[in-house]
Amino acid sequence: MKDYLDSHTHTLASGHAYSTINDNIAAAKRAGLSLLAITEHGPDMDGACRLMYFQNLKVMPRECDGLTVLFGAELNILNRNGDVDLSEETCSSLDVVIASIHPPCYFEEDPDAHLEAYLHVMEKPYVNIIGHPDDGRFPLDYKKLVEAAKEHHKLLEVNSSSLAPHAFRINARENYKEMLRWCREYEAAVVVNSDAHVDVSVGDHRLALKLLEEEKFPEELVVNCDLEQYFSYINYN
Repeated sequence: MKDYLDSHTHTLASGHAYSTINDNIAAAKRAGLSLLAITEHGPDMDGACRLMYFQNLKVMPRECDGLTVLFGAELNILNRNGDVDLSEETCSSLDVVIASIHPPCYFEEDPDAHLEAYLHVMEKPYVNIIGHPDDGRFPLDYKKLVEAAKEHHKLLEVNSSSLAPHAFRINARENYKEMLRWCREYEAAVVVNSDAHVDVSVGDHRLALKLLEEEKFPEELVVNCDLEQYFSYINYN
């Protein structure tokens, strides 16, 4: 399967990652990628970027020696209403926006709240990707999740780091199998990402791609294979 992009990576600016923007760019080039997105954690994550960081990303060049470099955010979903930690005005200026549930920023305990949170956040036009919807600590009805992603033209992420032996997310592999089954049924597209927090992980999608291969998931539903298809889902143009 062709793999041209990594749309979810972090740098030192996220507060708990370990490489610079230039480190990630160099790693993306070594991996043979055509596109890299830097998506720092939103401000409600401890130690992450403040508002001005995201507001000033317009100064960053979007091309580096033939590599397209995009700048965005991984928003923190805060509650069942789908509230997030950056404004629509700020997010609309970003190239790509991921929305994810992270335990340090999300405290809903009602099992129904998790799906509600995702459904509401997908109604936001500036949100492009649902990040790592795989964690068994936040159980989901994957049929309804995929239906909504298809309806609102959002990408569902297959997060390779969630599948690693040291991963702290619960039951990600089985949850992804369920999600991919419904994605195939509804012809809903996915994006494979590294969620790299260190440069050596940039573009490392081996575990996710292996799962897609095992599940015989259609290549035409994986936007990593088609940059034009990827661009149809994100804010950058």
